[in-house]
Amino acid sequence: MPQDPMDFEWSYWIEWGRDHILWLLVGHLLVSQVSRLLVEKYKPWCLMVYGMAACWLLLGIKGFAVILLHASISFAVAQFQLSLLTWLCSLILLFTLRIPAVEEAERNWYDTENEYYLLLFTVSVRCLFCTSFSLEYCWHGPAQKSSYSFLWMLAYVFYYPMFHNGPLMNFDEFSKQMRRQEAFSLKTNLSILIVGVIRIFFWWCLAELMIHLMYIHALYSSASPLEAASYWALGGLALAQVLFFYVKYLVLYGVPALLLQMDGLKPPALPCCVSLMHSFTKMWRSFDVGLHRFLVR
Repeated sequence: MPQDPMDFEWSYWIEWGRDHILWLLVGHLLVSQVSRLLVEKYKPWCLMVYGMAACWLLLGIKGFAVILLHASISFAVAQFQLSLLTWLCSLILLFTLRIPAVEEAERNWYDTENEYYLLLFTVSVRCLFCTSFSLEYCWHGPAQKSSYSFLWMLAYVFYYPMFHNGPLMNFDEFSKQMRRQEAFSLKTNLSILIVGVIRIFFWWCLAELMIHLMYIHALYSSASPLEAASYWALGGLALAQVLFFYVKYLVLYGVPALLLQMDGLKPPALPCCVSLMHSFTKMWRSFDVGLHRFLVR
C-alpha cells in the first residue's frame, strides 16, 4: 500500500537516514565506544574529529567550510563578551542564508534540492549551538579559557548525533557531562542499546503504519473532504495529526537520544504524549525539552 507523501519532514529524514545518516551514526557509536574503552580522556576530541569528517563526507568541503566559518565568526564576536552582540551575530548569520545570491551559490554546490536542504537545516540548527556556546562565553568570561576554548566549541558544534536536526542541548550541560569520566561497562551499554533499538523500531513501525493507512496529511491538502466531514470527524483528524507528530519525533529525537546515552550523556527528555496535555503551555515545555531549556537559559 502506498504511503501518504504529503508529510515532507518524515519522508525527507527517513530517506536521508536510510541512505547516509544512519550509517554515519553507527560509525559515531563505534568511535565513541572505542574511545570510552581506551582513551576516555580524549573522547571529546575523537568525537569532534569524527563529526567533522562526517560533515565533510555528507555536505562536501564547501558545506563543511560554511559551518566552520559560522562557528569561527560566532567565537570571534563572543570575545567582546556582549550578549546583545552575540544575538545580533546569530541573526545576521541566519539572515545570510536567505540572501538570493548566497542561496543560488549554495544550490549550485549540490546536484539535488534535498542536498541543499540538508545544508540549510544543518546550518540553522548549528546556529543555535553556536549561540549557546557564545552566550556561555559571554557570561563566564576569559577566566575559564580552558572550558570555553575554540576547541570545545568545535567539539560541541560538530557532535554528530545532534548535528542535522537536534535535539538541542545547552553548552553548559554538554561540557559538564562530556568532561565527566565514568566507569565504562560494555555489558551495560549493550543492554541500553538493545532496549533502545527495540523501542525506536516499534515507534518507527507505528509511524509507518499511520502514514500508510491513515492519509492524514493528504486529507488536509484537499478542501473537499474537509468540507464534507462532520465536526467530530474534523476533531478526530486534528487529534490524529498531532499524534503522528508526536510519534514522528519519538523516532527523530529517539535515535540521537539513544546515542547520547551510549556516550555517557543525559539527553533531553523525549516528547511527552500530546494526549496527556490540557494546555499549550505544558506542551511547549514538555514536547521539545531541549529547545525549552535553551530559551529559558
